[in-house]
Amino acid sequence: MSASAVSPFEFDFASLPFEEKLDRFAQVAVRVGLNLREGQELVISATTEMMPLVRRITEHAYKAGALLVTTFYSDDEAVLARYKYAQDASFDHAAQWMADGIAAAFGSGAARLALAGSNPALLAGQDPAKVSRANIAGSKANKPAMELITRHAINWSILAAATPAWAKLVFPDLPEAEGVAKLWDAIFTASRATEEDPVATWKAHSRHLHERVAYLNEKRYYALRFHSNDGATDLTVGLADDHLWAGGGGEAGNGIFCNANIPTEECFTTPHKDRVDGRVKASKPLSHQGTLIENISCVFEGGKIVSATATSGEDVLNRLISTDEGARRLGEVALVPHSSPIAQSGILFWNTLFDENAASHIALGQAYATCLIDGEHMDGDALAAKGANASLIHVDWMIGSGEMNVDGVAKDGTSEPLMRAGEWV
Repeated sequence: MSASAVSPFEFDFASLPFEEKLDRFAQVAVRVGLNLREGQELVISATTEMMPLVRRITEHAYKAGALLVTTFYSDDEAVLARYKYAQDASFDHAAQWMADGIAAAFGSGAARLALAGSNPALLAGQDPAKVSRANIAGSKANKPAMELITRHAINWSILAAATPAWAKLVFPDLPEAEGVAKLWDAIFTASRATEEDPVATWKAHSRHLHERVAYLNEKRYYALRFHSNDGATDLTVGLADDHLWAGGGGEAGNGIFCNANIPTEECFTTPHKDRVDGRVKASKPLSHQGTLIENISCVFEGGKIVSATATSGEDVLNRLISTDEGARRLGEVALVPHSSPIAQSGILFWNTLFDENAASHIALGQAYATCLIDGEHMDGDALAAKGANASLIHVDWMIGSGEMNVDGVAKDGTSEPLMRAGEWV
């Protein structure tokens, strides 16, 4: 047998029929992402194009003992119909009754699963003012539910499904069917669904990230300084008082260990909302609510964005950071090595779930209470006193690359190398 031949006893994910690959991926969602427990409800959000995966996930959720699985579907054509034909008042309105119901479900212990993969450019040709107003209305309506998510009160997870519109953006030169198939393969690989035992593989991956997290928590840096070789970025991000680093899977407030993001390669924590200064340029485009924002460049002073530009989608960017007072401040900073499997795939996914795991990143808006010591038990005033930001939004954008260096800065101003050329020192 040649060295390149596959042993008859060796697991070969690539040779499996697509339906079997999708089934294994659905098991990863239920067993790894959510770790769904018997008797627990599950709330899923997805687009209509994702039904085949949703049906598989639903099947495995019930096999795991789910009490009830409820899916909320959106449809791209219906979304566009609103922007084309709805009365103006529509864009300041959200289905509060539905948001209240979802918050009540989470409050009673239901798990949450969101499927990403809708058309990243769906709203690119629509009025940015209407897009901004609709996003604000939706964020306000969903705030109670999102507070339970940011406090990690329940087990929740986000993973992706390939769709034709998304695949066309990622692989513009391929026929539709070929592009979709290639995107599915990239999703399966990045999500570690290609392994013979994905559950064991994810446990090992979490252990590795937890070791890095433990190192960062032991160092107790006062700030991080990001500085790129080309000089486009020189940003000092102060870290919140009593901040905690996190990464990999973790235990939710209901005692269930879950993996909130599939895939994930990041170690992240809470910045201090008032201690961010300098200039920063995005290293990848940001796909936000159907609009592509490219080449973001911002200047921070005293924690707040004082200027923001982009070569595409600048109007949407400026409306985004005007959502509320906290939208101009940071709620997350994350470190990801340039050698991460997603970065090394060479694929620009145009999807934050993937692209944020290819590069170190920052997030505008709401901070995670769980990234502060005892933060999940603090009220808003106590969190703010520690430096945690509050906002209706939480939007990640990528700043890391093979050209990015990161220093850990102590409170006395001394610093030490933490990353060089995008890699851990």
